[in-house]
Amino acid sequence: MNNQEVTSILLVGVGGQGMILASKILAQVAIERGLDVKLSEIHGMAQRGGSVVTQVRLGPAVNSPLVEKGQAEFIMASEQLEAWRWLPFLKKGGTVVLSTQTINPMPVIIGSQKYPQNIAQRVEKAAGRSIAMNAFKMAVAAGQPRAANVVLLGALLREMGIGEEEGLAALTAVIPERFLEENRKAFASGYHFEK
Repeated sequence: MNNQEVTSILLVGVGGQGMILASKILAQVAIERGLDVKLSEIHGMAQRGGSVVTQVRLGPAVNSPLVEKGQAEFIMASEQLEAWRWLPFLKKGGTVVLSTQTINPMPVIIGSQKYPQNIAQRVEKAAGRSIAMNAFKMAVAAGQPRAANVVLLGALLREMGIGEEEGLAALTAVIPERFLEENRKAFASGYHFEK
């Protein structure tokens, strides 16, 4: 990440997967670097498993929180279908960090549609760079199943060129102490993930 330019990031997932918390940690990293940061959240029936999208823009001076199509340098997705839905917002040559987890949307649950196949492979073909991992399984191994968002955030910050200690400091500033140890492990597993 270049501190002299505005960087645009989309964090996408399903309600309850912690995308808003991840955006707060990302914003904390920017604040600690002395950068301007703007956030915008979109909740689509989030409490019923609908889409949650957080747009994060950071840099020396950010005028708008909105990320337009083709503008995001990074997309972090906690669910495959959400990565695919928001892929048009990725800048040419941009990076996608995604969990291979699938959560069936309502049309799939009621049987009116089928869940698309091979999404991770399709994203990899379309993106400049793609890092796919089973973030949920990695979070379980770290002792906190709800920390898949933090696993992904670790990988995202590494891709952005942000040091591990910087990320851990932001995590410590935002995560309640009683959940901190497992979240630190989850973050480290994502930060050091190799394809």
